[in-house]
Amino acid sequence: MDKETKELDLLIIGGGPAGLTAAIYAARAKMNMTLLESELLGGQVRNSYTIENYPGFKTIPGGELSDVMSEQAKELGAKIESFSKILNVVLKDDEKIIETKKFIYKPKAVIISTGATPKKLPVPNEEKFSSRGVHYCAVCDGAMYEGSVVGVVGGGNSALEEALFLTKFASKVILIRRYDYFKGEKATIDEVLNHPKIEVMYNWDLINVDGDQFVNKAFIKNTKTSEEKQIELSAVFGYIGTEPKTEKFKDFIKLTPQAYVITDENMKTNIKGVFAAGDVREKQFRQITTAVADGTIAALTAEKYIAEKRI
Repeated sequence: MDKETKELDLLIIGGGPAGLTAAIYAARAKMNMTLLESELLGGQVRNSYTIENYPGFKTIPGGELSDVMSEQAKELGAKIESFSKILNVVLKDDEKIIETKKFIYKPKAVIISTGATPKKLPVPNEEKFSSRGVHYCAVCDGAMYEGSVVGVVGGGNSALEEALFLTKFASKVILIRRYDYFKGEKATIDEVLNHPKIEVMYNWDLINVDGDQFVNKAFIKNTKTSEEKQIELSAVFGYIGTEPKTEKFKDFIKLTPQAYVITDENMKTNIKGVFAAGDVREKQFRQITTAVADGTIAALTAEKYIAEKRI
């Protein structure tokens, strides 16, 4: 059976803060648009236990902020297709085709806002113990370790915030940091260092995990002395950076060596009518506020592009 073809003004790929913001602006502009999201709306924000640096909210759970954004977009008339995975993509100056399981979309413009995913911990047993002691989302899996000792690997805001979140369940949180400093916000660092349940291990690196059916120990190595030792714990949560979701676009869009999309300040890529916004884009800072700004600019630039094509 042939798939139905849908011709649109704009197709937004990815439903995190950047994509949802773009959808809000596109809907307000009365564009014929659709947003495709392969999973739940909200992106990485949905996995944040609490957010305290988004203007307008002193504190708000990530899931709630995601819901507020998606509800606003829908109420304005944005068409959103969740759990809609992309099968094939063609992105050219004069032709854009995106195929999903149900439809073939032919939009005039595309905004790529697929975000990024956590980098896997580079240890031999990562795959063996995935979801059985090796995790990347404390909000999703932290409650499994009530009363247990858990480890957190990383040194940025995500690692610090998730370590604090895990203290709600774990009897102890061991923060494994390969350097002797953190890169997070001062207030968050101070909270971590003063928390009675958190032990910080500076200059140590995780080199493996092991156990029976589930993780029960980790092997760590001192980055200065090369000393190796074993510590007992029930899980490790990795926060060592992210990888952009650009696999479907790499044959068409110019990417950095790290696979982030290259754009100008107006979110334009190397393909006419294709824009990128949010964590998927090469930039210095990746925050909810910067993603929202990207989504705004991408939608407005796309609107201008589409209007000029009609002339």
